[in-house]
Amino acid sequence: MSSLTAEEKIEKKIFLVRGKKVMLDKDLAELYGVPTYRLNEQVKRNLDRFPEDFMFQLTQEEAISLRLQIATLKRGQH
Repeated sequence: MSSLTAEEKIEKKIFLVRGKKVMLDKDLAELYGVPTYRLNEQVKRNLDRFPEDFMFQLTQEEAISLRLQIATLKRGQH
């Protein structure tokens, strides 16, 4: 059983990309208890409800860097 609080679990899923704090769509979907494809579908259907910078596509370099950050966090565990 994890000793992390709900807030700490969420904080671990926040990453710095382009100088902004972001969460991956899969982590947001998990937080809301919906499949990732459904979250993305609803955002696309309701774009007028979200600020312009609510979502963006990672570049290939950003995706690689993020994968490395995640792998490093998982290996170290803390």
